[in-house]
Amino acid sequence: MTDRQDSERCLDGFAHILAEVAATGRRLTRDELESRRALGEQAAEAGRGLRELVSAHLTAARTAWPGSAGSADRALAAVQQVVDAFAEGYERAQRLAVRQEEAARREFIDDLLYGRSDLGRLAERAERFGLRLSHAHAVAVAQGAAAYGEGDPVARQVERALIARFGDRSILLTTKDGRLLCIAPGHQDDVLAHFAKQAHAATDGGRVAIGRPQAGPGGVVQSYEEALNTLELAERLDLGDPVLRAADLLVYPVLTRDRQAMADLVLGTLGPLTTARGGAEPLLDTLTAYFDCGCVAAEAARRLTLSVRALTYRLERIHKLTGANPADPAHRYMLQTAVIGARLLDWPAREL
Repeated sequence: MTDRQDSERCLDGFAHILAEVAATGRRLTRDELESRRALGEQAAEAGRGLRELVSAHLTAARTAWPGSAGSADRALAAVQQVVDAFAEGYERAQRLAVRQEEAARREFIDDLLYGRSDLGRLAERAERFGLRLSHAHAVAVAQGAAAYGEGDPVARQVERALIARFGDRSILLTTKDGRLLCIAPGHQDDVLAHFAKQAHAATDGGRVAIGRPQAGPGGVVQSYEEALNTLELAERLDLGDPVLRAADLLVYPVLTRDRQAMADLVLGTLGPLTTARGGAEPLLDTLTAYFDCGCVAAEAARRLTLSVRALTYRLERIHKLTGANPADPAHRYMLQTAVIGARLLDWPAREL
């Protein structure tokens, strides 16, 4: 069907309605309004532009303008009703299409991240969203103070920023469990870096984690899980960086791979701190600050709002209780590893 035939179909009955309303002064009937809405829906489904269609209605109104006295106001009222009903139908169809697209994307993301679909079918569906699962992909996950959904202003803001910068570059933006996700080809780190910058700003200082590029359909899942684990690590270790890369934190999964061995190290090394007045936490915080600032006592004291003398006393107390001296390089590695393990295992708040 040609564009002209499409336009004529959208205007079907319009001239007749205009002439009759101008002559009688009546308002459009319910059936007439519903017929305009239906035509609006059909135009939207056919991919016609709303601006073009409104212009076609106004042109048709000028062509078929009734010439009887006093008909102008009536005819304009009818044009207003017709265009309003037509636009309502058009928008209704567009909203339905958006909801269907969002539902399809959510279903695809669920199947992709949880492996609930045949790989061949999954790869076929992925191409609809610009992904080629035979290639390597990396996933960035942004988490803010609030939970975010597909249609939220934050998600739309980040999506607009990426499209404005990169256009259609096989990028998939979506939400999952209240977080923002960006899936991009593994070699396009600039996309993920820009997503991290935009998401950090849009979520009012939220944290972003970027998984390593992984190949194949399962690679997206692996990169996604790495990003989630990195967010969890950042929370456990109280890491201050707004953007964290799984590749830079590989030592932590290695340390916790044997959970029982790490628990034994924590209890064996730091367990005696629980006998101190006030419990283990103040002394554990002292070790954390001391190691985080490169074992500089003055800086650690400043971070803890203590005098250098008070900090030195705490370090001596730790040495006495554990038998390990934080200032001695021979003991430092064991103590620091145990401190990291305690933070990863949430000890002493959680019993090991």
